[in-house]
Amino acid sequence: MKQYVGLDVSLEQTAVCIVDEHGKALWRGKCASTPEAIAAVVKARATHVERIGLESGPLSTWHWHELKKRGLPVICLDARHAKAALSLQVNKTDPNDALGLAQIVRTGWYREVTVKSLDSQVIRSFLSSRARLVEVRVDLINQIRGMLKPFGLVAGKGGRQPFIDRVRELVADGPLKDAVEALLSALQEVSRQIGILSRRLMGLARQDQAARRLMTAPGVGSLVALAYISVIDTPDRFSSSSSVGAYLGLTPRRYQSGEIDRSGRISKCGDPLLRTYLFEAAGILLNRVSRWSALKAWGTRLAKKVGGKKATVAVARKLAVLLHRMWRDNTDFRWARQEEQPA
Repeated sequence: MKQYVGLDVSLEQTAVCIVDEHGKALWRGKCASTPEAIAAVVKARATHVERIGLESGPLSTWHWHELKKRGLPVICLDARHAKAALSLQVNKTDPNDALGLAQIVRTGWYREVTVKSLDSQVIRSFLSSRARLVEVRVDLINQIRGMLKPFGLVAGKGGRQPFIDRVRELVADGPLKDAVEALLSALQEVSRQIGILSRRLMGLARQDQAARRLMTAPGVGSLVALAYISVIDTPDRFSSSSSVGAYLGLTPRRYQSGEIDRSGRISKCGDPLLRTYLFEAAGILLNRVSRWSALKAWGTRLAKKVGGKKATVAVARKLAVLLHRMWRDNTDFRWARQEEQPA
C-alpha cells in the first residue's frame, strides 16, 4: 500500500498527515520541526512512503537536504501553487494544511521547486549581506546630506573618503559635529565591511571555473557571475536557454481572453537581486564597453527604436539566456570578428 505524507512546517512544530493511495487519512499528528524528529515519525508511521511534500519556505532547504540524506522521497512544493489548492479549505489550520499537502502529492497536482545546493546558499548569503550593506551606506549618505541642508551646508556628490573629509570640514566646531560624526563613523565601518565582502566574493569567483567563464561576457563581473550561479544553481534545470529569461522575470506579462490579447511590462518574477545585476551589466555593455559584439550591435539598434531603458531590459534578458548557454556548453563569450564590426 502506497503512502503519502504532507508536512506543514513551522518554527517549533510540524503538522504531519499520512494518507493512503485512495486519500484516506491513516495518521495525523505533530512533531518537533527538526529533520531528525520528522524522519523518525515518517519511518515509524509510513513504512511504505511514496512521496513526502512540504512547501517552499525559510526552513525548506534545510529540511529537504537533511531528509534526502536519510533516504526519504521528499519533494519541495511551490508555495504559491500549494496555496491555490489549500485555499479551497473552509478552515485554515496546520493539520488541515498537512492533509491538503498530502493529497496534493498523492494526486500529483503540484509544481516541484528545485532546491538549491548548500554551496549556492553560501554564495547567496555573501551577496545578500553585501547588497544590504550597500543599501545601508546609501541611507547613511542621504541622512548626512539631509541633516546638513537645513543649515545651508552642501556636501556635494560622492560617498567615499573625499565626501567624509568634506563633511567633517563643514561641521568642524559646529553644533552638528557630534551628530554627524556618529553617522560618519558608521559610514566608514559599513564601507569597510563592504570592501571585505567584495574581496571575498572576488576570491570565490576566481576559484570557480563557471564564474570565470561567465565573466568573459561583456559587462559581467564577479558579482553578476556569482549571483547568476547561485540562482540558477545547475544549468541542467532548464532544457531550453530561452526559459531562463522568463524564470528571472525579464519577459513581458501576457493577458489573453477571448478577443483580448495584450502584453504588459516584465513580470519581475524570480530573484530581484540578479535581475538588478543583469540590468546593470546590460547598461555597461551598451554604454561603456567599447569592443563590438553581436549583442551590443543588437542592443544599439533596438535602443534607436524603443529607447534606451527598454533596450537595456531586452539586452539583460538576452544576456541571461546567453550566460546559460555558455555555462551549459562550456564555451567562452565569442566576440564579433573584425570584419563584422561597423565602420
